[in-house]
Amino acid sequence: MNRIVVREEEDNRHASEAAAIDRNTLAAAAEKALKERPAFSLRMQVGLSVVLLFAIVLVLGLLTLATTLRVEQQTHLFEVTNKLLFEIDQARRFEKNFFEHGTNLDEALEQVHSAKRMLRENAERIVGIAGIDNYTNIQDSLKQYEAALDSLVTMSASASPDALRRAETEVRKHGRDIDSLATELVEKEQEALERTISVSRQAQLYLILLLLLYMAAMSYVLVRRIVGPIGRYMGYLERIAGGDYSPILPTRRYRDEFSALAIAINHMLEELGRRENILVESHRLRAIGTLTAGIAHELNNPINNITLTSHMLREDYANLSDAERREMIDDLIHEASRTKKIVASLLDFARKSESQIEPLDLSEVVKSTLALAQNQLNLKGVRINLTVAPHLPTIHGDAQQLSQVILNLVLNAVDASPEGGKIELVVARAAAEGFVEIRVTDHGTGIPDHILPLIFDPFFTTKSKGKGAGLGLSICKGIVSKHGGEIAVDTEVGRGTTFSVHLPVTSLPLNFSEVGEQVETPR
Repeated sequence: MNRIVVREEEDNRHASEAAAIDRNTLAAAAEKALKERPAFSLRMQVGLSVVLLFAIVLVLGLLTLATTLRVEQQTHLFEVTNKLLFEIDQARRFEKNFFEHGTNLDEALEQVHSAKRMLRENAERIVGIAGIDNYTNIQDSLKQYEAALDSLVTMSASASPDALRRAETEVRKHGRDIDSLATELVEKEQEALERTISVSRQAQLYLILLLLLYMAAMSYVLVRRIVGPIGRYMGYLERIAGGDYSPILPTRRYRDEFSALAIAINHMLEELGRRENILVESHRLRAIGTLTAGIAHELNNPINNITLTSHMLREDYANLSDAERREMIDDLIHEASRTKKIVASLLDFARKSESQIEPLDLSEVVKSTLALAQNQLNLKGVRINLTVAPHLPTIHGDAQQLSQVILNLVLNAVDASPEGGKIELVVARAAAEGFVEIRVTDHGTGIPDHILPLIFDPFFTTKSKGKGAGLGLSICKGIVSKHGGEIAVDTEVGRGTTFSVHLPVTSLPLNFSEVGEQVETPR
């Protein structure tokens, strides 16, 4: 038997090491995948957004400045063309006074000279608005008008009436031409000014709209990039709270601050998984210690029978008939088989292994677990009534872990029950569709209200020092959560407590008995 135990321990150690390597490999692969993503942090995105926003504002400011300067220039030029038109109109009025009263012709020439000087000083701007051809036409017309006025001034008083009429006609003609050209120039400048103001207004409006759209888009992207991962990480935390310690895998094509958070959480999950395994194993070893006391008592009976029968066979061998010898040998074989079965049950429970999910007949798991607890039941004189409903559906789970849950609940019920008490264990369909349940009911003192909210907390216990570490129900809750189920408690002080374990069913049926069964264990 020692060799068997050593072999079992070696197998368990190798299985545990292999499982740990698998978990570490998955965690390392997740961390590598997270770190290999191209970096695009929130800080970088915010920085780029601010730079681009600054660029848009700068362009908007420069455009506003440029259009303002353009409007100022064209406003100044509009004033110049208006003054040019004013000078020409003044010259025409003086011209009219000369023809009507014979005076002010010199003043008309002075206005023309002023107009020529103004035209010359603003030649470049006027060419930019009216074009070189129109500028040349204005310049030529102004010169012709000036020449006609000079000719009229130099004309002697003895000139013939026909010559005076011709000179008058020439002056009027060139005056009308230059006035028409100046008016056209003013109108063009006014149109250019209005067009510049309109373009400036539209450009500024479009840039403001672009700025607003950009700010809205950046706000949406940043909010989505922050709120989305927060929701995702809330899901991760709920999964972790349910006992699922699988690492977080990358979901984006780039790496940011949330990737660093995922790596940190994965490291935390590795440590949590390691510590949980230590706690589960320590609780299993405590349960094994508890079982060992009962099994030692149970083993005494067959070992005593084997010892007594062996001595009788040796002492009375010569006086026994062949039939009596065979009967005594059969007794030895029976008691040895009984001993082997007890030891095998303990080894099955003590075997340390990673979760092995498989289709399970829950009633068989319950029965095999009760065989382990039978010795504790006998020591305290407690009987247990097992009721299994017919046609139970299959569940998927780890038989060893579920056996640990059932054993813990049964041993707690034994501790809570008085000497000679009774425990009821029911395996049936749950009220919620798609679930089966295990109910363990004792008729002990119940759980006080002020303690009830704490019973699933790690390290909380009401047992005396050295009797328990307070991990049993906490570990049970973790195991049941990993199987997609839940554990609940219903208690009444002075009347007893019922623990209910709900587990989800699967669509893979096993062969069950056509009728339910009820078994009462002996006291």
